[in-house]
Amino acid sequence: MSDQPTAREIQQAVVNQYGARARRVLESIGAAGATEACCTPAAPGNASAPQPIELTTISGSAEEACCGPDCCSTDAAPAGVGEASGQQYGSVLYPEADLSTLPESVVAASAGCGNPLAIAELSAGERVLDLGSGGGIDCFLAAQRVGEGGEVWGLDMTPDMVALARHNADQVGATNVRFRLGEIEDIPFDGGSFDAIMSNCVINLSHDKPRVFREAFRVLKPGGRLRVSDMVWVGTAPTATRDELESWAGCIAGALTVEDYLGAIEAAGFVDVRAEYEGEAGQVTSASVFARKP
Repeated sequence: MSDQPTAREIQQAVVNQYGARARRVLESIGAAGATEACCTPAAPGNASAPQPIELTTISGSAEEACCGPDCCSTDAAPAGVGEASGQQYGSVLYPEADLSTLPESVVAASAGCGNPLAIAELSAGERVLDLGSGGGIDCFLAAQRVGEGGEVWGLDMTPDMVALARHNADQVGATNVRFRLGEIEDIPFDGGSFDAIMSNCVINLSHDKPRVFREAFRVLKPGGRLRVSDMVWVGTAPTATRDELESWAGCIAGALTVEDYLGAIEAAGFVDVRAEYEGEAGQVTSASVFARKP
């Protein structure tokens, strides 16, 4: 019998960890009613889409549930697993000129391993989807690039993160950004809805990555772009961490090798698939991933 965690156990661990991070930010800015906010009806979308999973929001501090200053961090890796070489996380990955346009509640929630905006090639008027949007940092920066004629949607399965993102949208005054509670394995939008999809250190957390890429392919328009920052293993990924929920939520146990990651994207139907990264064999590192729907 396998000791690996179930899909639901993985999802709950991720929700617990990133929900704690969102609550810490909400508490620090004095935003009340996080639970009520995340339970408000989702913004309009595909009415026939599957309902998001019902996951429990836990109590407790972020320190109890988060593995480090930025949850998506190799601090969660057990000894001997390997470390990302010189890897940085969170808001330090963005130009100061971008961060200066955002309130602290947006910047503080950032826990990514890259800057997908730097590779997204967004244009005015485009419709963009962010998979695992967290507190919304990439959504708000994308909204600046697509302008009032464009639209950005953030999708996240963590209720407290959606609550935080909606609070942040009010603070930013963004009129072309919306956030929706849901799973990236069952994207609740019609096919051919988006010009570009981005994601930042999230897909590695999924228990079914091939399904994520198939869903991304479905909701992209022909010619649409997939631009992802995510954690990957260089060389052979160790199996010892697969049964550790903390390592799953810390972006370690769920990371694929570069070859498997790109192979899953190609199997979903994408073309021009490639990755840019630095790292040596046995290391987990951040990669910038590019792909296009024919």
